[in-house]
Amino acid sequence: MEIESLAAFDNHLKSTGGSLAGCRLQAINLVDRGWELRSADVTDSVFLGCTLSESVAADLRQRGSMVFPPAPNLPFDPYRSTLYTAEELYDGIAQKPYEQTPDALAYAWESGSRDREDVLEIMLRGLHDDSISDALGEFLPGRRTVAVLGGHAVPRDSSGYEAAAYLGRTLTRSGFTVATGGGPGAMEAANLGAYLAPFTDSALDDAVRTLGAVRGFQPDPTAWIRAAFAVRAAFPAERAGASLAVPTWFYGHEPPNAFASVIAKYFSNAVREDRLLDRSNAGMVFLPGAAGTVQEIFQATTPAYYAPKSATPRRLILVGINHWTNTLPAWPLLRALAYSRPMATNIHLVDTAAEAGMLLTRAH
Repeated sequence: MEIESLAAFDNHLKSTGGSLAGCRLQAINLVDRGWELRSADVTDSVFLGCTLSESVAADLRQRGSMVFPPAPNLPFDPYRSTLYTAEELYDGIAQKPYEQTPDALAYAWESGSRDREDVLEIMLRGLHDDSISDALGEFLPGRRTVAVLGGHAVPRDSSGYEAAAYLGRTLTRSGFTVATGGGPGAMEAANLGAYLAPFTDSALDDAVRTLGAVRGFQPDPTAWIRAAFAVRAAFPAERAGASLAVPTWFYGHEPPNAFASVIAKYFSNAVREDRLLDRSNAGMVFLPGAAGTVQEIFQATTPAYYAPKSATPRRLILVGINHWTNTLPAWPLLRALAYSRPMATNIHLVDTAAEAGMLLTRAH
């Protein structure tokens, strides 16, 4: 049993007659629940980053609980129980530069001159990423999730950006949940399209024009982020469509985009890639990209290649015939791997993002 709020704590004690046996309590302020904790059965219970008085924490340990104290002086909470939001990662962006936001401070901690093999910091990163995976697992059930992958360098005022945004809108309006790598470029565009899906068609055109004034996150990430929040102000988040972003501080020089409704940000890029691709149960669309997108294509291909014949492979759609056959010829290799295997019927090469949207929505 996972308990992640004070209300859930009180309800669980009431329903069990005062037992916390076997529970995992995460990031809750329990300072005012000292009496209840001292009298509760805490057999095999674990307290992860909960706020406790020293005497109560000592009592819990003495009675067999595992107590992981809050980690002080960190720009992130390793025990958090929810996914991030853009408002949280960019807290204060209207008044201060990007470098002073929580997102940038976490990246500075991650990339600072520290001993990368320090066991404490390895543990803190691992605890954080496991907490994010747990929260992601609570967000995704019941959703038909399509991953939209592509290059981070696609300018906001380009036709490629516009096409990715239209794809995100099409998929969201068709009942899918768009998931991206969470960064700029094509990833931002797909999250933008999902965000604006409930609004009129002209809303997306207006937003793209507004964003085009700041083409990319370099050289001024602050201006790039503020342009996104200007669009959010014009089209309130309360009415926006839901989508997911899964970025990483491994590529922390690329700030996450502000249009996903929830953000699963990881320290480990390997874990991040695995979670994003593994949880995309309704298919994957690979827009033109470079090394990162090529990696994602074949990371997604591997489980499909080794899947048993009885399995139904997910759709893998590569967008951009010239890009994937000549510029970066991933398609010939993918087709060769798929030959005579079940996955052969579910890999596609199309020329436009609109065609990819048609494949997915018509299949549904």
